[in-house]
Amino acid sequence: MITLLSNRIESGDVIELDHDGVWISAIVLLANEEAIILDACDDSTPFLIRPIDLVRYRLFRPEAA
Repeated sequence: MITLLSNRIESGDVIELDHDGVWISAIVLLANEEAIILDACDDSTPFLIRPIDLVRYRLFRPEAA
């Protein structure tokens, strides 16, 4: 697994982000230049965040085979 900081976020990625001082993991459902829809996989409703508001996050991607 590769951990990337501040790279392009795409649908299907898994990210860990700082949300009000708490680190949460989420799956990226949809992403474009204006908005990202995330699912925290905790039975809550998916939420929307603007890429400009993602100040602190880590992006996880499987290593290329």
